[in-house]
Amino acid sequence: MPASPQLLAFFLLLCTAASVFPVSATDHIVGANRGWNPGINYTLWANNHTFFVGDLISFRYQKNQYNVFEVNQSGYDNCTTEGAFGNWSSGKDFIPLNKAQRYYFICGNGQCFNGMKVTILVHPLPPPPSSPLASKDSSPSSATPRTGSRQWQIRALFVSLALIWFGSDWI
Repeated sequence: MPASPQLLAFFLLLCTAASVFPVSATDHIVGANRGWNPGINYTLWANNHTFFVGDLISFRYQKNQYNVFEVNQSGYDNCTTEGAFGNWSSGKDFIPLNKAQRYYFICGNGQCFNGMKVTILVHPLPPPPSSPLASKDSSPSSATPRTGSRQWQIRALFVSLALIWFGSDWI
């Protein structure tokens, strides 16, 4: 059975949106293949990663043995969960990093004293990369054609979608 024109148009729109607005969040697995366990240098692990707003940090561990608490710096330094901002215990915890700030995570069952703690610094999203044309020629008169060409691309997309949606008899 052939697909309907509306379904094809929806699929085209979905593909176009995915290519125009790429999603590039990263899931940082704490401890990589060693996971969230005692005896791992999480400071070294964190220093080898760059975290941005919108990324995830995930903790993988045996759920009956360990857990994760988000704490403040004092809780991190002293291995205490008093006043924790959040706690997780599923064994496969995905925590969104929604703010540009320093985060502190510890294991709350005493293993913090055995090194099960990590602090990370989350950076704001970097600005989108500029096009090579923008860096070569930055005169005000050159900005208008680039903006206009982007508008024409969007208009062309909508005209194409309209043709698919209504059929070629529409024109």
